[in-house]
Amino acid sequence: RDHWVVMIANMCDEPKGVERTKINKIGYYFKPWFYTHVEKYLSTGAAEEYIPLRHYYHRHTRSLFWEVSDIVPFGNQAWFRYLLGYTMPPKPALLKLSQTEMTRQLYELHHVVQDLLVPVKNLGESIDLFHKEFEVYPLWLCPMRIKSDGRKEGYHGLIKPLDDGDEMFVDVGAYGNPLSPTFIAADSCRKCEDFVRQVKGYQMMYADTYMTREEFREMFDHSQYDKLRASLPNCLDAFPEIYDKVCKKNRI
Repeated sequence: RDHWVVMIANMCDEPKGVERTKINKIGYYFKPWFYTHVEKYLSTGAAEEYIPLRHYYHRHTRSLFWEVSDIVPFGNQAWFRYLLGYTMPPKPALLKLSQTEMTRQLYELHHVVQDLLVPVKNLGESIDLFHKEFEVYPLWLCPMRIKSDGRKEGYHGLIKPLDDGDEMFVDVGAYGNPLSPTFIAADSCRKCEDFVRQVKGYQMMYADTYMTREEFREMFDHSQYDKLRASLPNCLDAFPEIYDKVCKKNRI
């Protein structure tokens, strides 16, 4: 909670000469998982390296951010990476095929995957809340700017900037097994959802959503979405709303 690594990056051409020694093709199967590679800078201090674009895009693929450490605890050990690292990450279809109803229920009750987009001015409160309700580390913090198009009314899209104009948001991501002694999946997620609505933030729709339909519509601007659905023949009868696709009760 009290330690962090800040990454900044710029696009560049392939380095030449001695700078080539700083190239880090982090996506190779035998390389350390990216988040553990980043963690070492807490002790070594700042540094610069070049990561090829494809490797950068997939920097968290092999370890599924840090989720694989709960599935294969020894997966980042050197012997495993060199001998079997090419098998990572395990295929979700294989994991689902091999799980029992009991393991599925345990996953639902003792695991969290949440991405919540909050205004940067509320980031401190968000981290405090995530620590209290989840206590899952590391946390994913990724800035995102929601730009204003200059209109006060009729903003197109499900998300929009705050009423006072452009706003920098931060995506706070928690993935893993919570250590908080007060963690109860539905209750803890509900408290986070309530907070995010209060600060005019957003929940990523792939995550477990426990909100009611009314709360979901309060968080996301459905005005343009509703107009589009109403304008298409038979759409209202043929296709469910977004809420019906993402709410937790429909996915269990």
